[in-house]
Amino acid sequence: MSTNYSDDKFDGVKVAADWVRDLESDDGRLHKERVIEKALVAAKLGSSEAQCFLFNCYQAYNPYYTFHIRQVPESEGLTNMPNPWTAFWALLEKLRTRSVTGNQARKDVEHIMHLFDSVEWNGLARRVLLRDLRCGISEKTLNKVLAKTEWAIPVFTCQLAQDSSDQPRKLKGHRRLEHKLDGVRVLALINRSGCTLYSRNGKIFENFTEIQDYLTQHAQDIIPRMGIKGSEGVILDGEIVGDSFQKLMKQAHRKSDADTRGMVYHVFDIIPLEDFRRGHWNKQQDRRLQELATAMSVLNTAANPGLVQVMDGITVDLDTAEGHDIMRRFAQDSVAQGYEGIMIKDLAAPYECKRSSFWMKWKPVITVDLDVVDMEEGTGRNLGRLGALVCEGVDNGRRIRVNVGSGLSDSDRDQYWMARDSVVGRVVEVQADAVTQNQDGSYSLRFPRFVRFRGFEAGEKL
Repeated sequence: MSTNYSDDKFDGVKVAADWVRDLESDDGRLHKERVIEKALVAAKLGSSEAQCFLFNCYQAYNPYYTFHIRQVPESEGLTNMPNPWTAFWALLEKLRTRSVTGNQARKDVEHIMHLFDSVEWNGLARRVLLRDLRCGISEKTLNKVLAKTEWAIPVFTCQLAQDSSDQPRKLKGHRRLEHKLDGVRVLALINRSGCTLYSRNGKIFENFTEIQDYLTQHAQDIIPRMGIKGSEGVILDGEIVGDSFQKLMKQAHRKSDADTRGMVYHVFDIIPLEDFRRGHWNKQQDRRLQELATAMSVLNTAANPGLVQVMDGITVDLDTAEGHDIMRRFAQDSVAQGYEGIMIKDLAAPYECKRSSFWMKWKPVITVDLDVVDMEEGTGRNLGRLGALVCEGVDNGRRIRVNVGSGLSDSDRDQYWMARDSVVGRVVEVQADAVTQNQDGSYSLRFPRFVRFRGFEAGEKL
């Protein structure tokens, strides 16, 4: 039986001083889990304070909730106030559904702020509105304890691809081929109140305002075109691409003054919101593409500035030699045109929010030989041993400098760090996805991985 959060028993309770401060008192993971466990036990025994705390955690960390307000004022000096949590949660719902927006939303937030003790507002309510309790916990911390309870945080995942080189026997049947874009994966949640853009891990993107505003403008038209009665909304799955990957990533995560003009959202799949939350939609890929074309057809009749585009692709029969030949040529042409590689999608497969062979990717792999010019100590679990090799060299006339920290085993990190005087100056083989150009004109590598030292024999002591 779920808790009734409109019950006035929650009004007047003081939560932040007991639970949030306890979480803040120790940075240790086990301490934080013990605090949440204590709250769960108390909540099950009927504690209003504990139930209020856990429900606020749910509001703050639910990836599907966003309150569309960036600046929340702090309170000062207020004590012995009514602390009306039920009214606060009612306001959260209005903000989430955009029943109240703009200046009115800011006025309502400021009004309710003055009804809370400053400790409760600054220590908890304000942080909920900002969707971060700022006490060193995450949705994973909460779900470690709260799984299978009413306070469990929904998991936000999407369909992910496997490497085709690991699944050669599954390259068969009718498949759709698409260019693999060099951008950032973006899930657009569209409902009748607008659009919110997410990363594949459920983090909200706030900097792609042109694209978000454009989809919000047409949200009321997109959903009905799917023909799903009573649908809460839809998820568009795609990738945003800019002039360069480096510029895209820099602007995507800027705290302020982001410039994302000219970036394009390429949409390649669609799924009803309810099914996305369940992690599975049984509709086959080819039929989803038809749904996508229908839902997005509104953009063909609207004033479309090119901000949102449906991904193109071709269909091949990989049960035939001709199909494999077409796929090879498509892959070669894609790389020649500057794409990362290609995507290979099973037209008969459902959408599953996990990594599977329903989608496969193919990317060229390059290797370069570079000189080790320095070594950096690791952090965290790698403190006191090798974190990364600092490598430089020239490849095809391009001077490359890159830190290589992947591909090293724990024993490698210990051995090479102890013998660092012998390592600096050696030639190392580095595998990467591509050579990339930095904004200053220098070059680096995309996802560099250590392979081996050139000239080292197996088991040779450094």
